[in-house]
Amino acid sequence: MTGKQQFEVWRSDIEPALISKVDELHFLGYDRATVDEVWDCVLYQLRKKKEFIHMHHFVNVILTLKPQTFMTWLTIHAYQEPADWFAEYES
Repeated sequence: MTGKQQFEVWRSDIEPALISKVDELHFLGYDRATVDEVWDCVLYQLRKKKEFIHMHHFVNVILTLKPQTFMTWLTIHAYQEPADWFAEYES
């Protein structure tokens, strides 16, 4: 089966897995983790996959996401995004 992945279509169906992963990260002390960040991290991990990924494999990738992998992804993207360091102080 070849074709373009349509992960966005699955988003509402796999929301419980995303929430479970965020709860796990919060339990481990990563209190600022969000569902959107976990979603983006998993999509970033799967960006180079050429073969079609089934929904059960996609959920498995979410549930086996390691906290170290997530934090590395957050750090890399924090450096890549332009930061407005003084935005909160401007009035």
